[in-house]
Amino acid sequence: MSANKFNLSDPIQFLALGFGSGLAPKAPGTFGTIAAIPLLLLCASLTVTQYAVLVVVMSLIGIYLCGYAAKAAGVHDHPAIVWDEIVGLFITMFMLPLTWQTIFVGFVLFRLFDIVKPWPISWLDKHCHGGFGIMIDDIVAGFAALACMHLIF
Repeated sequence: MSANKFNLSDPIQFLALGFGSGLAPKAPGTFGTIAAIPLLLLCASLTVTQYAVLVVVMSLIGIYLCGYAAKAAGVHDHPAIVWDEIVGLFITMFMLPLTWQTIFVGFVLFRLFDIVKPWPISWLDKHCHGGFGIMIDDIVAGFAALACMHLIF
């Protein structure tokens, strides 16, 4: 699965690839999640409602972005497509203070759920396709990590 099928000058692919972070040769999902952290910090002053609306918009736009980039690559859920990881971390951090501790724990929990894919995440990953399929498993992983975060913090 070559990443040279992507075009970073295409703004849709640029976003889907996490501003290029998804092109990391190893652990692109982790690098995509790292790319979400500065964006999270930029959103620290949003109200709960504004943040929730932003996450919903990012999720809906992500269905299109990820589907478009997958079609461009000719590969469903190419590892370089990491917009879903960005959204997953945003969900993980909903209604939590943004400290280095919460960001670190949220990052670890989200990556754990995204990589291990316990049920129903694994089922969604296998049975949902297109942009929605790329997004939904990370959305659910984000909610699983969010539940753990609210138990911890």
